[in-house]
Amino acid sequence: MGKRAESRRDSMASNLRRMLAEEAARLIRDHGIEDFRTAKSKAAERFSVRNYGALPSNFEIEQALAERNRIFGQDDHASLLASLRNVAVTVMHELQSFRPCLVGPVLSGNVTEHSTIDLHLFSDASENIGMQLQAAGIRHSAVSRRHRIRRDRFEQYPGYRFFADDFEVQATVFPERRKGHAPLCPVNGKPMQRAGLRDVESLAS
Repeated sequence: MGKRAESRRDSMASNLRRMLAEEAARLIRDHGIEDFRTAKSKAAERFSVRNYGALPSNFEIEQALAERNRIFGQDDHASLLASLRNVAVTVMHELQSFRPCLVGPVLSGNVTEHSTIDLHLFSDASENIGMQLQAAGIRHSAVSRRHRIRRDRFEQYPGYRFFADDFEVQATVFPERRKGHAPLCPVNGKPMQRAGLRDVESLAS
């Protein structure tokens, strides 16, 4: 294969990945799809792409989502982000004894109107968090959250789902020993960035 043909093929592949990333970002922003894999699959289905090697990375989708937020409704996005972070602060105060940390889009700032407030809590007795929520009069349901601990290993952790000021909160409960060992981020494969209460208060101010 000549260099010109190879360059053209690479350009076409790059354009396809960008197109799929933009479509996946649209699905996440406009339709509330939270899972990158599902968004990729639906984007590939729409454009009849069957070569999964052509699919964009999660990081490429995250970049496309940030660009979409910048282009569409920048003022609304800033207001939504501020509201989500303020509610996160309130919830973190309520659960302060479990050393809450904010993770995910509300921390990174790449939110949509469908974004949840994702928290990491720490306790060797996860039922204590349920009792705290009940004592505060917060209706909640117990859930199980799956996180990647290493590239080749996932683990299930208990958690809770509830609403605060109409925003959904998803809290994962980790054992105390995992306080200094964050699971891997689905976007870049690195340990998740976590922010404690004081840092989130600074972001929300």
